[in-house]
Amino acid sequence: MITRRSLLKSLATSTATAALPCTLLAQTVDSIEALTVKGDIRQSVSKWCFGSFSLDDFCKICKKLGMVGVDLIDENGWDTVNKNDMIVTMGIAGAGIAKGFNRLANHDDLVANYEHHIPIAAAKKVPNLICMSGNREGISDEEGMENCIIGLKRIIPLAEKHGITIVMELLNSIRDHGDYQADRTVWAAEIVRKVGSERLKLLYDIYHMQIMEGNLIDTIKKNHDVFGHYHTGGVPGRNDLDDTQEINYPAVMRAIKETGYKGFVAHEFLPKNGIQSLREGVKLCDV
Repeated sequence: MITRRSLLKSLATSTATAALPCTLLAQTVDSIEALTVKGDIRQSVSKWCFGSFSLDDFCKICKKLGMVGVDLIDENGWDTVNKNDMIVTMGIAGAGIAKGFNRLANHDDLVANYEHHIPIAAAKKVPNLICMSGNREGISDEEGMENCIIGLKRIIPLAEKHGITIVMELLNSIRDHGDYQADRTVWAAEIVRKVGSERLKLLYDIYHMQIMEGNLIDTIKKNHDVFGHYHTGGVPGRNDLDDTQEINYPAVMRAIKETGYKGFVAHEFLPKNGIQSLREGVKLCDV
């Protein structure tokens, strides 16, 4: 199974066609029926979940489904998304999931990477760049937090200058990303609050945090000030947002909407039925 872990290990090819199941090849751009949405939830989707489509075709499909952008695209694909009058809702930068800001030894390489990407993201109208805590590898939560704060403070002034938001993703360490440090909301939220900049936020991945914590709606209400991006995915299995999984997505979307959130909600699930699964997910979250 293609996972984001394998994707981020090969960033240079993230916009190429991936070897995903043939069920994703069933539809073409012209065969997609347009979907009308209210749009109060500004929806996007992670390209890696639909690797059988070219990025250009995928942008056209997403636009027909009422979405505003495409998520988790590296620098090589930013022009293609812009050409289709869509938004790169989350740009890829950094060195992947395991190598993050929680280790001082990683900081110089990461800072150089973001110093490269931030001005380009601003020029290409990419509002957000993802970042990772990194794996623990024996580092305590206290040390990991302190190191993240030190490293992020090195890039935040440049992000503020260019109007780019750096977004640290929350991931589960039980099933998909063993040993990942930013696996709890309270730990990562403390980093954002201690850095103290509107240009540092969290990516609240609903799939991952349902696995780690549950209590989704209450967490969103209490911490929406530090959440700058959301991801969806069915639990268990990271599949469709349907009645086989345990999250009540309309209720979660209503909670997000009630906080006054104006950012993006990006779908990141492995579809059972290609674009039809994506269409149903968009309709479900259009509250």
